[in-house]
Amino acid sequence: MPFYNEEEIFPLLRPRLTEFLDNSPYPCEVIAVNDGSEDRTIDLLVDWCKRDSRIKVLNLSRNFGHQYASTAGIDYASGEAIVLIDADLQDPLEVIHEMVQQYKNGYDVVCGQRITRAGEGNFKRLTAWLFYRFMRFFFLESLPQDVGDFRLMSRRCVDSLTAMRELHRFLRGMVAWVGYPQTCIRYHRQARAAGTTKYPFFKMARLAWTAALSFSPLPLRLS
Repeated sequence: MPFYNEEEIFPLLRPRLTEFLDNSPYPCEVIAVNDGSEDRTIDLLVDWCKRDSRIKVLNLSRNFGHQYASTAGIDYASGEAIVLIDADLQDPLEVIHEMVQQYKNGYDVVCGQRITRAGEGNFKRLTAWLFYRFMRFFFLESLPQDVGDFRLMSRRCVDSLTAMRELHRFLRGMVAWVGYPQTCIRYHRQARAAGTTKYPFFKMARLAWTAALSFSPLPLRLS
């Protein structure tokens, strides 16, 4: 779970996540990655970790970005299955139980597929819709449409993923590329519970460009 300036979300996130851990039918740990936050995020994470041994904290030396922070968390996660999820509570924690059930059914990757995207404008929804269909058509047919980084991955999938040390990272494409059996759980994505998005348009555009360059030589051939 990557964190970047998420001080405002803590009063909501901490009790929700603690309740999830307390009621989970399987043992869990949380790898919280502080991605160079400039507010009190790291202080709040350290206090949480001291009070709850299930919370582990990684503190990056500066802000490296969401994909790198997520990679750091995946590298240090020790579970049989690993779930990548953001701290903004847009992705319901309860969906994880459905993902685990599909994992038990034999899937190595279980993606959260958004039916609706509350709290997002028409422009954001349209560009996201176009991006996934463009990527699937031109570059990576196995990339599920309308999914973000919210997903469950098996240990063998994670071991393959951690062997890929690309500098420019598009995790959802890399997970699709390694080729393990995958399926999707459809869910309604909620509005951000508190704070502001850390992915403005220019960051989304840069991620899309990285994705296109990472999985096809077509942009280079066109140039």
